[in-house]
Amino acid sequence: MQPATVQAGELRSVWVVFIIAGIAVYAFVAGLITWCVIAYRRRDPAVRQAAAFHQNKKLELLWTIVPILIVIGLFVKTYVVEAKVENVAPHPDEIVDVAAYRWSWRFVYPQHNVAVNGTLNAPPVLVLPAGETTQINLTSNDVIHEFWVPAFMFKRDAIPGRPTSFDLRPTHVGSYRGVCGEYCGTFHAEMGFSVRVVSAADYARWLAVQK
Repeated sequence: MQPATVQAGELRSVWVVFIIAGIAVYAFVAGLITWCVIAYRRRDPAVRQAAAFHQNKKLELLWTIVPILIVIGLFVKTYVVEAKVENVAPHPDEIVDVAAYRWSWRFVYPQHNVAVNGTLNAPPVLVLPAGETTQINLTSNDVIHEFWVPAFMFKRDAIPGRPTSFDLRPTHVGSYRGVCGEYCGTFHAEMGFSVRVVSAADYARWLAVQK
């Protein structure tokens, strides 16, 4: 999936590192197993008992230190990227207040006095300008919901009484599916919305029409 926001691109880089690390570890372990199976598939009839040893400090240090270094590396990579994704710009280009409720969404653009209300039968559309940073202020009016746009590779819980903020900077014009990612009741599966990313000029025209 092509990342649709700057933040999604950062998160994708973490996934790529984890996948490469997983493949490398698997290949190493599988290679050792295969080598042992082939190299020692037959036992020398003259050998009644294989040589036994109780410790190998160099080997024990190796298989202890290397996994620790791998975990530390993955942790540092994740921490650095998450710090970027969680960072909220002090002066965003746009602000949208998002309120989740059973079973739809409300998008308010406080800088422009524009509000978009959704219903169960008419899911709302969140319009965002491409190439600009939009601060999302997320909350819930009743139970715990979750703002999830798969193309943005981002989820955030909407918790009553605990508003939270995050930035989105879309990079590609287009329409993207959004859903509630937290089970919230009878019509949870139908609590959807869509995100429409448009050019700056189209965004200005859309605001003018909404006003």
